[in-house]
Amino acid sequence: MNMQRISEVVLLVAGFSLGLCACHTVKVNKHKPWIETSYHGVITENMDIVQLDPPLVALDKDAPVPYAGEICAFKIQGLEAPFEAVVLNGTSGEGQLRARGLVDCELQKEYTFIIQAHDCGAGPGGTGGKKSHKAVVHIQVNDVNEFSPVFREAQYHVAVTEGKIYDNILQVEATDQDCSPQYSQICNYQITTSNTPFAIDRNGNIRNTEKLSFDKQQQYAVLVTAFDCGQKRSTESVAVHIYVKPVCKPGWQGWDKRVDYEPGTGSKQLFPKMNLETCGGLLSSVRTTVELQTSHIGKGCDRETYSEKSLQKLCGASSGSTDLLPAPSASTNWTASLVTDSERDSDLIFRFDGRQAARIPDQVVPQNLTDQFTVATWMKHGPNPGLRAEKETLLCNSDKTEMNRHHYSLYVHNCRLVFLLRRDFIQVDTFRPAEFHWKLDQICDKEWHYYVINVEFPVVTLYVDGVTYDPYLVTDDWPIHPSQIDVQLTVGACWQGGEVTKPRFTQCFRGSLSGLTIRPGKIESQKVISCLQACKEGLDINSLESLGKGIKFHFNPAQSILVMEGEDLENMNAALRKVSYINSRQFPTPGIRRLHISTSVQCFGEDTCISIPDIDAVVMVLQPSEPRITIAGVDRLTRPAADLRGPAGLTLFQDLHIISTVTKGDTASHHTAGRPGVQEEIIHNLDYCDILVLGEELRPEQESLQLQRSTLLGKHLDATNSTSGMSIYGVDSMSNYEQVIRQVHYHNWHPAQNPDRKFRLTCSELNGRYTSNEFTLEISVLHKSEAGEHVNHMVAPSQYMQVVPHLAMVHSLYPTHGPGVPSAATVVIVICIATLVVVVVLGIYRIHLTHQQEGRSSDTTKERELDWDDSALNITVNPMENFQEPQGAEEEASEEEEEDEEDDDITSAESNDSEEEEEVPAALSVKQGSKRGQLDWDNSTLTC
Repeated sequence: MNMQRISEVVLLVAGFSLGLCACHTVKVNKHKPWIETSYHGVITENMDIVQLDPPLVALDKDAPVPYAGEICAFKIQGLEAPFEAVVLNGTSGEGQLRARGLVDCELQKEYTFIIQAHDCGAGPGGTGGKKSHKAVVHIQVNDVNEFSPVFREAQYHVAVTEGKIYDNILQVEATDQDCSPQYSQICNYQITTSNTPFAIDRNGNIRNTEKLSFDKQQQYAVLVTAFDCGQKRSTESVAVHIYVKPVCKPGWQGWDKRVDYEPGTGSKQLFPKMNLETCGGLLSSVRTTVELQTSHIGKGCDRETYSEKSLQKLCGASSGSTDLLPAPSASTNWTASLVTDSERDSDLIFRFDGRQAARIPDQVVPQNLTDQFTVATWMKHGPNPGLRAEKETLLCNSDKTEMNRHHYSLYVHNCRLVFLLRRDFIQVDTFRPAEFHWKLDQICDKEWHYYVINVEFPVVTLYVDGVTYDPYLVTDDWPIHPSQIDVQLTVGACWQGGEVTKPRFTQCFRGSLSGLTIRPGKIESQKVISCLQACKEGLDINSLESLGKGIKFHFNPAQSILVMEGEDLENMNAALRKVSYINSRQFPTPGIRRLHISTSVQCFGEDTCISIPDIDAVVMVLQPSEPRITIAGVDRLTRPAADLRGPAGLTLFQDLHIISTVTKGDTASHHTAGRPGVQEEIIHNLDYCDILVLGEELRPEQESLQLQRSTLLGKHLDATNSTSGMSIYGVDSMSNYEQVIRQVHYHNWHPAQNPDRKFRLTCSELNGRYTSNEFTLEISVLHKSEAGEHVNHMVAPSQYMQVVPHLAMVHSLYPTHGPGVPSAATVVIVICIATLVVVVVLGIYRIHLTHQQEGRSSDTTKERELDWDDSALNITVNPMENFQEPQGAEEEASEEEEEDEEDDDITSAESNDSEEEEEVPAALSVKQGSKRGQLDWDNSTLTC
């Protein structure tokens, strides 16, 4: 009974205990954690710990019960927030808010999110855990001054007018990428350039501290830096360009004082950015004159400087003109004593100072002046400095002796041009027009002008630079009665041969002349006159079609003056920008050309208008690439005598080639020492080629140079021939010159007397400005018939039978010794034989006999030369070619002996002539058959 009660009690207690345990387990985690309702946090960018206010702490009333009273986690709602909360102490409930990565204030300055605290539940498994209410967390990101100020503009430009003090010239502005006002705002600007008359305030406004002067300094470059409110400085300063403008003055702007012109580039704009500044004035019309001044270039502008004859042929002038002022040479020596001024581009200019004159040889003077003829010349003349103006004669044809009659003359008197023409008495003895007067400004303006007088008696017309002028005064006079008195034609003065005790020159000219010509029988057309004086350079307008309708323009005939007029200022500016310079010469004269621009304006409703200052500029024509003319071909011909005597003669320059090259600059040559430029072949014209006879002149009865006139057909070429050589002239291509020169033949009807000849060929462009090399051709004659002969052994002694054949061969190769004059080889052989002869008398006799045989052999040889058989020309292989080299050496020795023997017979006059022959003339222009001796005259009579 007791045991049963004890078991019941135990069971009851156990059941109660289980009931108590069951009851306690259900009620262990009955409270939720507690946190603040809101938090405010601060985090510095690039840091990870958030400073919260209040601190992050969670409380649980279940404490100190394990698990239920402990805090296991803080959870953030919203994955976009870059933060996480960690539990530092679960028992005390302390936590911490951290950044999951680096936060950037410049990307986001503030964050707001929800946070909750979670306890650990009822047991270690975390079951039955509770979470707190939701709390709002607001976090602000603190800025770090990590960015420097940066200016908004890379550079600043501003223009100011001189003489003013500006409160604000320009404002610069910088920005900062930092997020906070402290670091993102610019608190200060500073000018870092020293010694500048400028200052800047905290807002970036720049002002000048003193008045600026355009003449002192036209531009300033100022460096400015910026600071943010954290005193961080900009890494790069900004440049501020301040331009100082002069006080507005009306005038042309945007033009260059120098314009470089490259030869061969066509036209080039002179003022591509030019505009007229009127300073606000309203204009009703603008008139501008552009003048190209080239008075210092040649004869007033860049013209073709071909020889006078070549230029006339190029322009289609009538043939038959006589050049009274040619280049001095052996055949044209009457201009040798005159003063030349030809340093500019090879223009042949003669300067007269009142003391020189030229007397024209009689054989040169035109003898057939009829009722029609033309006198033309270039002249530059100024007023006579003396108080008493005297006549200054350009050209005068007067009596040589006895009387002092002027048959015709051209002279200047009181800045008037006068042409005198006294006709001979024929039938009617009445007054006739004799003096023609022109009064022109050009005669005394000290500039070059081209004067042409066309005579169609009794009408005389003057052309000056292609413009026609009629005489303002014509006076009559009696005709000249015929007489037997010779006349004298002079240039630069008038010859007074009669009525004086001593003949002399009078009425001397003071000025410059060039290209003085007389053409009898015909007058020149205005088209040819314009061509002869035409300029190759001038002003031009690009794109005439684009000029406004309101623009009027006018050129002078030489296109050196351009006048433009318009009402709209912008159209005038656009028109002036189209004005260009052009030079059509292939090789223009280098140097400066001056430009002068004058402008006049009219204003609306104002008595006085603004004044536009004149401007001066220059065009610099650069040095052209100079050509090098090269003549090449076979320089030595050895031909049988029959070739020279034949009807066709000997073709001298059959293999001739003429080329021209220029040296182009090579960029690599600047890096390689001594390396020349690149040679480039070019095509251009020649104006003459001379074939000159070296040594003794041609003997007309024996030899000549010949050229068929048909060879010149279709070409702009002509030719003159004389005993000194042949001159081929005219402006034509190098290929045409080659074709003509290849047809020049040399004839020699007695080659034995002149077996060797030398000819020199030179060619030129632009009247000697560019000259070729001197190509020398040597001609040697082979006497084939003599080379095959044998001496008659019946005449010669037996001792000489082995020697004489050799002598005969040598004599046939070099037939320069006449009969009775032994050669050097003969003398040596005779002396050697004489030493072998024992008997002196017999040796002398044999030597004398040998001389006689050689003389007879020489005579026989010459007779056989004249009877040359033409069948010998069919020989294709010349057996004497093996003797060419020893022939040259022995020929030089024989020529030296001949010169030594002939020196004693040469007079002093002949010696002077020979020296003149060695001086090769620049151009041959003598008539066929003229002799040098006919052109000689006394230089002592040339002074005025």
